[in-house]
Amino acid sequence: MKRSYIGLAFAALVTLGAVLSLPSCGHDQKLVSIAIQPAAHTFGEPDPTLTEQYTAIGTYIHPPATKDMTSQATWTIDDAVVTMTSPGLMSPAAGFCGGANISASLPEGTGGSSNIVIGYATATVNDPTDPNCPGGGTEGTLSVEITPAGTGTVTSLTGGINCPSVSCIAVFPVGASVGLTAMPISPHTFLIWTGCTTFTGNNCTVTVPTGGANVVATFQ
Repeated sequence: MKRSYIGLAFAALVTLGAVLSLPSCGHDQKLVSIAIQPAAHTFGEPDPTLTEQYTAIGTYIHPPATKDMTSQATWTIDDAVVTMTSPGLMSPAAGFCGGANISASLPEGTGGSSNIVIGYATATVNDPTDPNCPGGGTEGTLSVEITPAGTGTVTSLTGGINCPSVSCIAVFPVGASVGLTAMPISPHTFLIWTGCTTFTGNNCTVTVPTGGANVVATFQ
């Protein structure tokens, strides 16, 4: 009996040694998505003293983890209506109004390839004193948020919105009826809209109000 116990103990030690000799999963940590919070923000006026801090949250696998990657990310803004004074800290630019697409990007990670993972957000600057600006009475911005990041796309039937790859924000006349279509990215499926005037299935219609609207497409 003692020999059998000794044999079992030896086998367990061999197995443990083999497991410990395997490469650490931590060395293969891989970034799979970035979510920017908030996904959309509206400044009430083009006042450079106003600020909003955007945060880039990275989701990793091998092992699973979420990390604040705001300082490490590469940030880009596609319109001069907002400026960035430090990583993710946005302010309106004096004399400008409209909408801007914001992105934060990072490499996949040491366990992946050199692919770049990108998160998206939008910023709107209203100017109630200018009728041709969002919030001024004749123009309004429509911004789109996709959640979770990387699960689908949204396009507008009349052009302007092609989210997330091109633009998640566009300016439309106040009162315009804008149609949006959500398409899941396999293996995900579309779940629900938030912020639409009306919606049916994966189709959403928004009547653009003064000051604009934010629409969320949720996938699963």
